[in-house]
Amino acid sequence: MNTKILIRLGKQLKIIRKEKGLTQEQLAEKVGIHPTYVGKIEGGKSNPSTLLLFKISRALGVKLYKIFEFDE
Repeated sequence: MNTKILIRLGKQLKIIRKEKGLTQEQLAEKVGIHPTYVGKIEGGKSNPSTLLLFKISRALGVKLYKIFEFDE
């Protein structure tokens, strides 16, 4: 697994979350996961499923592809 991609994905999620004015706790509540898991995703330490990424994108109010708009 290419950890660089997971790190960049996590950074992108964090950027979007902060733009939306949400804390990790608020996002976790909207998605139905534990706040520490949001931290692991944003830190590139977890490889979230496609379904979870879809739920996160909906909770953030963005299209799924926006989460992947980053350069490797």
